[in-house]
Amino acid sequence: MLQFNRGSEQEGLGSHPLAGKKIYIPPMAYGSGRAFAAGFRALGVDADITPPSDHRTKELGARYTSGDECYPAKVTVGDFMRVLQTPGVDPSKIVLFMPTADGPCRFGQYAPYLKGILEANGYSSTQVFSPTSNNGYAGLGSLATPFLRTGWRMLVAADILQKMLLKYRPHERNKGDTDAVFEECLDDLCSTVEKTTYKPAPQLKAVRAVMERCLVRFHSIPAQRDRSVPLIGVVGEIFCRLHTFSNENLVRRLEEYGGEAWISDLTEWIWYTNAEQFRKLKLKRNLFSLEGIAAWVRNKVQRRDEHVILEPFKDEIVGYEEPSTREVLDAARPYLPQDGALGEMVLNVGKAICLARRGVDGIIDISPFTCMNGIICEAIYPKVSRDLGGLPIRTFYFDGTQTDLDRDLGVYMELARTYMRRKKHARVYPKHPA
Repeated sequence: MLQFNRGSEQEGLGSHPLAGKKIYIPPMAYGSGRAFAAGFRALGVDADITPPSDHRTKELGARYTSGDECYPAKVTVGDFMRVLQTPGVDPSKIVLFMPTADGPCRFGQYAPYLKGILEANGYSSTQVFSPTSNNGYAGLGSLATPFLRTGWRMLVAADILQKMLLKYRPHERNKGDTDAVFEECLDDLCSTVEKTTYKPAPQLKAVRAVMERCLVRFHSIPAQRDRSVPLIGVVGEIFCRLHTFSNENLVRRLEEYGGEAWISDLTEWIWYTNAEQFRKLKLKRNLFSLEGIAAWVRNKVQRRDEHVILEPFKDEIVGYEEPSTREVLDAARPYLPQDGALGEMVLNVGKAICLARRGVDGIIDISPFTCMNGIICEAIYPKVSRDLGGLPIRTFYFDGTQTDLDRDLGVYMELARTYMRRKKHARVYPKHPA
């Protein structure tokens, strides 16, 4: 691989507000968090994911929140406070990455709420970093353009690796082989991007080469597909469904009960926000404005990057093709029309229907306790289930208290196996694992 002079490249980016500071990223999905942090490091910014959540996370999260927040807020606050209270840490050199969003979810209030907590507890020098198109990607300075392209590519690659992990692990012959390959692939992805220029063409070529190597690694895993293993679609609130500590490692425990998971990935939300932007531009009759043209160009570039990174896996994802945002929204429309409901409730209902049409044997919705999206979806799921011939759909709520997850999963998997024998939509199976 070509090596690039990182110092001269960083000088080319000019000065930026993150110089001399370290960004901590809450890893909704472990792989995506690691890859995203590596994308920052590729631009010369020190970045890492927050340490793995533990009992201290819950303790500090409860101490610094009121109890009215949803569980992901408590977890992220707890992990951030663990970082700030690490001996020797200078809070003024720490930047906390907290994305934001529009819509009915409380997630849109996380960033200002976190700022309030920091101010009230003597950490006013710590920066909360929430770059969005609405604020012109404030805080990025000269990094804005390479950050958007690099960050997107890393998220796409990490989602593919997670899909491969979940596709192979239930069928591996030697326990632990798939996890080891997944870690090796993440190491390769992160180190390669950090060593490669951030310039678009060579960076994309390097990421594509990593993914080709990763495909070879996954093919080397001794595995045998068992067609009696039920395939369970996993939807729900984005943080809780992807953050294994928050959902008590539900997917791995589902595998222990003889299931395979197809989990909604992180980039699903980005495609949805793109679609929402176009819908709003159309309502305002601004599709052909400068904003509309910029959105069209960004969407086209993201599609091209995704295609290049995903292309080596086209045979691997046969039967696992992700539905487009339009397909998901159209599927949800009879239950939750896009222009009358927003956010994850529409995605979850629509995705459940799309996955059922692809032959899954059940749907699990992972949501924080009191989550409005989860509550609305749970109210709609019985009708969705009936319309799909009795597809078993179960909502699992999490708030950090102990649950009898093993009992509930055992019962649920029996329902999924029963449905598997009489479902209308047959699965399409890929060649691998062979």
